[in-house]
Amino acid sequence: MPIYAYRCAACGHSDEHIQKMSDDALIVCPTCHAPSYEKQLTAAGFQLKGNGWYVTDFKGGSPAKSPSDG
Repeated sequence: MPIYAYRCAACGHSDEHIQKMSDDALIVCPTCHAPSYEKQLTAAGFQLKGNGWYVTDFKGGSPAKSPSDG
């Protein structure tokens, strides 16, 4: 299940919540109980481990030439 970041526009409280993608967004702040709790846009976190796609797909390739190289 994804982790969503929320922030209250009224009091500034922020927190993360684990929710199903099909769950309704939370709207009531758990701290001040104002109906101004909003989802925040955050970057997805992931790690590439092991040999990965970069090594197998691009290893040994020649670097692209820039317009000034040529």
